[in-house]
Amino acid sequence: MGRLVHFEIHVSDMERAKNFYGNVFGWSFQDWSDYAGMPYFGAVTGVEDEHGIDGALMQRQGPPPEPNQAMNGFACTMGVESYDITEAKILENGGQVAMPKYALPGMAWQGYYKDTEGNIFGIHQPDKNAK
Repeated sequence: MGRLVHFEIHVSDMERAKNFYGNVFGWSFQDWSDYAGMPYFGAVTGVEDEHGIDGALMQRQGPPPEPNQAMNGFACTMGVESYDITEAKILENGGQVAMPKYALPGMAWQGYYKDTEGNIFGIHQPDKNAK
C-alpha cells in the first residue's frame, strides 16, 4: 500500500511559515529539530480522529521556487469549511492567489495560493451546489 502518511513543506523562514500556517489553518507545531539535525517542526493539522494527515515544516536546503515557474513537487490541498473566509485569512497573512477560486461542478470550490515561502498549495470546500 502506498498511502500518503506525511508531508514536508520546505521553508526559508521557519517562524514566518509557522505563523502563516498556524494563523490560516490553526495548525500547531512540535520541534523535531533534534531528530532531523536541522530546523524541522512537526505540523499537527487536526485532531487524530479527523480524516487527514500531519506533516512538517522543514528548513529549505536550496533556493526557493522562482516566480511563475512550473510546479516541481507536490501541491498539498487543505479541506476548509468556508472557502471565502479561508482565502481572506491567506491574503491577510501574506499569501497570494496563484489560481483563483473555481467550481468543480457538483462537488466543491477549489483554488490555489502561494504561501509566504513561495510554495503553492490548494484549498477545497465541498459544495454539491458549486457550478
